[in-house]
Amino acid sequence: MEGIDHDGVTQWFRDNVPNISPPLNFELISGGKSNLTYQVLDDEENTFVLRRPPLGHVLESAHDMYREHRIIAALYGTDVPVAKTYGICQDKGINSADFFVMDCIDGTVVHNVDASETISKENRYSFGKHTIEVLVALHLIEPEDVGLGDLGRREAYLDRQLKRWTGQWEATKTHPEPGMDELLKLLHERKPLQIGSAIVHGDYRAGNLMHEEGKVVAVFDWELCTLGDPLADLGYLLNSWQTRDEIEEMSGLAPPTAVEGFPSRAELMDWYATGTGRDLSEINYYRAFSHWRTGCIMQGVYKRFLEGAMGDQEIDLEAYRAGVGRVANSALELMT
Repeated sequence: MEGIDHDGVTQWFRDNVPNISPPLNFELISGGKSNLTYQVLDDEENTFVLRRPPLGHVLESAHDMYREHRIIAALYGTDVPVAKTYGICQDKGINSADFFVMDCIDGTVVHNVDASETISKENRYSFGKHTIEVLVALHLIEPEDVGLGDLGRREAYLDRQLKRWTGQWEATKTHPEPGMDELLKLLHERKPLQIGSAIVHGDYRAGNLMHEEGKVVAVFDWELCTLGDPLADLGYLLNSWQTRDEIEEMSGLAPPTAVEGFPSRAELMDWYATGTGRDLSEINYYRAFSHWRTGCIMQGVYKRFLEGAMGDQEIDLEAYRAGVGRVANSALELMT
């Protein structure tokens, strides 16, 4: 299995996972466009999940396994559902790249419309409401209380994010995108004042949530998590909460909320405002910022696939390239 040193990783499991029963079978879980995720099955059909960075050269800050593992371990046992972890390996002699291991949780990852259609309308609505309740719970946690007080600076979140993602954008740029540059200018000019701070997931959407019986039973992909402005999470979630009328094809798969039964964006905002007491009058700025950041991420994925750094996964490269301009245009509309 590409990206896995079978003997080295098996020995790590023996040393760190109780009652493991080799031999182990590793399978790359399809759909990961950043850090790679593998399902690990032992001889007694116990199942685990292993996370590691993409293959080949990567931007170091975007694929910090230690940080992601630390966050998940810290949140385990809170009102934010995450998997139990078994430790992190940073010995390059074992697998050539850092990795960590956690439990595999049963449920449905709500990553596209096909997954949503396996869920009843009643449970779609309940899941959507619980999606906001979990986000509220995350944003109400005092970072110091779970050992994450030093995860990052609390203040000037937007300034830091704009600086960081501008750097990522410049490092992965392969062609001109005038809309992205114009948007960056507007984001600097119209930046709202940050009110308070919280643990910010950074990629909070249905596709990073596991559903079971109308509830979120696990939140995944914490690699972008930091401290800062929680409205960035809400803006990003709202962007991803597309109806069928809003679909613009990129990957050939409709977004998970493109079927009936999910709560509306207005309901999500109302539940969030009620749960946190936050003012959402500037939410369109945060939605525009999230579109711009998504464009930066998509450009990074596009370049990594061009360079062969994502294993044998397949995407429509031209659709990804066009998607960068599309999200920039959507953001510019929100800023007018």
